[in-house]
Amino acid sequence: MSRLFCKSLLLTPSLASAPIRFSFKSISSPSSTSRVHRMATEASSSPSSNADREATSSSSSAPASSAIDFLSLCHRLKTTKRAGWVKRDVKDPESIADHMYRMGLMALIASDIPGVDRDKCIKIALVHDIAEAIVGDITPSDGVPKAEKSRREQEALDHMCKLLGGGKIAKEIGELWMEYEGNSSPEAKIVKDLDKIEMILQALEYEKDQGKDLEEFFQSTAGKFQTDLGKAWASEVASRRKKQG
Repeated sequence: MSRLFCKSLLLTPSLASAPIRFSFKSISSPSSTSRVHRMATEASSSPSSNADREATSSSSSAPASSAIDFLSLCHRLKTTKRAGWVKRDVKDPESIADHMYRMGLMALIASDIPGVDRDKCIKIALVHDIAEAIVGDITPSDGVPKAEKSRREQEALDHMCKLLGGGKIAKEIGELWMEYEGNSSPEAKIVKDLDKIEMILQALEYEKDQGKDLEEFFQSTAGKFQTDLGKAWASEVASRRKKQG
């Protein structure tokens, strides 16, 4: 589905931890002062003490802060409506997150396919439109060149991965998104087909519920399915539409 570019960009700031300050009562005895200083120095240089601080930092406040920042930004996927439906005056149109969620279910219930990793398909479905949390749902009618659209989405994805704190999970999200964009694996091809199927199934439902004529959405996907699964499911949707008349 095509995408509507959000001109305003509000990035969620990372949460900052307040600095910790220590205050010591003055000790009149020089020898006592020396002992306190020596103990503090030894504690700060202790390997176990450093390790404890690093473990605490890496396993609690920093990851939690990054995760909530990331999820707060992803909230926009729940509130941004799919632009194609908005432009066709569909009442109460689905959000980007609605679309991605049903694609995830599609990947989950699809028949086993030799050489295809189902879990990877589900993950790709969950992240394939994630950059739209920042750039919005850009559509061809917006007049944005394909290369420019790709640049904007890549920039948005990079920001989101940094917001998540980098690391293994952020890297995986980036790689899954790139794989989908490049149509570079069997899993990406499956999810590309699921993206189109979800759109025409949603179009069929809007036609039935709201009396809309959304033929253009079916025409835009005709003959573009890459996999046997995609072709079979698209054929089923087309058959039901014909019966619906």
